[in-house]
Amino acid sequence: MADHADGVVPLALGGAGVDLHLEADPAEGRRAGLERALRDAVRDGRLAPGTRLPATRLLAAETGISRNTVKAAYDQLVAEGYLIARQGSGTRVAALPHRPAEPSGAAAHVGAPRFDLRPGSPDVGTFPAAVWLRSLRRAIAAAPSTAYDYGDPRGRAELRTALSEYLGRTRGVIAPPERIVITSGSVQGLALLTRVLEGGPVAMEDPGLPFHREVVRHNGGDVTAAPVDDLGVRTEGLGADVRAVVVTPAHQYPTGVTLHPARRRALTDWARACGALIVEDDYDGEFRYDRQPVGALQGMAPGQVVYLGTASKTLGPALRLGWMVLPPVLVDAVADAKLHSDHHTESIGQLALADLIAGHAYDRHIRASRLRYRRRRDLLLDRLGAHRGVRGVAAGLHALVEVDDEAEVLARAEAEGLAVGRLGEHWHTARGTGRPQGLVVGYGTPREQVYPEALEVLARVLGGG
Repeated sequence: MADHADGVVPLALGGAGVDLHLEADPAEGRRAGLERALRDAVRDGRLAPGTRLPATRLLAAETGISRNTVKAAYDQLVAEGYLIARQGSGTRVAALPHRPAEPSGAAAHVGAPRFDLRPGSPDVGTFPAAVWLRSLRRAIAAAPSTAYDYGDPRGRAELRTALSEYLGRTRGVIAPPERIVITSGSVQGLALLTRVLEGGPVAMEDPGLPFHREVVRHNGGDVTAAPVDDLGVRTEGLGADVRAVVVTPAHQYPTGVTLHPARRRALTDWARACGALIVEDDYDGEFRYDRQPVGALQGMAPGQVVYLGTASKTLGPALRLGWMVLPPVLVDAVADAKLHSDHHTESIGQLALADLIAGHAYDRHIRASRLRYRRRRDLLLDRLGAHRGVRGVAAGLHALVEVDDEAEVLARAEAEGLAVGRLGEHWHTARGTGRPQGLVVGYGTPREQVYPEALEVLARVLGGG
């Protein structure tokens, strides 16, 4: 091992078909340095249990260490329980029974709940994997070689064409392909639009999703509150200086109300009069249970409405596929912002989704999902029938359950291992008098086999014990 300037020698472990960068300190000695580097790699999970290590001869050749030294290091780690050596199967990494998993992201919260009724996600266990795979295979088979190159920041023409037909047919959206921009989801669409508007007041529903407010602020927008009541967002407080208002008219989040027809007209009239934009987040517009889904607001005023849609609730958030339908005046500016954000959304998933939509498998999956979620909604209503104040159940994947004391009910829920959302975190300001309190209950997330028991626990928590 040749000494490096920093005193650390990189070792490339690749003889078993596994590439791994190890660093050994020459000051430790060749054997001790190799032992420590391998031990650390096993401890921190870079060498997973079951991974086969190179034969001593191969590792000796790669590292410049004698074969006897490598063998001695292996023997020591076998004795310590980090490695397993069996005749005929080589040397492999052992499973460490007490090595804790490293938390990251959302998983960093202490203690996973037994029952998860938090809102915001569909039942990802019902992702149509076989159908998606068939569409993916067809898409790859038919894709031109240019599909694997850098793409149009507006998205693949195949998907924009398929969405144009689908959105017009199912949501009443006026969506020529040239006015559609494909994104990685509604968050990116909201971020791109905020940058294009270049500041100015952006009104957002109160209560509403806190993270979306932060997205707007992070991208230079000045957020102002647009109060929501039983008819949806109130329009009388929208001033002439507001650049845009972000709304969820099909199923308001988190109250669950549908924007009243009179409010729809008032909102579009305000936008025309003030030259402002309406940003319509249609995040779960397909899931209506009491009648046919309410048509999108965009169809009433396509020149004033930016329509945001996504596959996150219909298929799954992991796909990272969304779309914007824009007024003509904004298309070039948003496409340029998209170009300088991430150049373009990945192409192969776009082609697969286009095939899924064009062959109507997407429609069939949504119809099946609508029936499944309606059964869940009905089960929730049946189980909580005696509890007052269950609201917002005509559509979507969540319900608002009013309570007298959020903190008290949430404490009982935590003691039962039940995770739910709370209305209090959705208000623009932390303190306020006379505001209702409630739980935001998502019935899309749980798996089918645990959902009934989760409802039993929720009923017990609401009942006070």
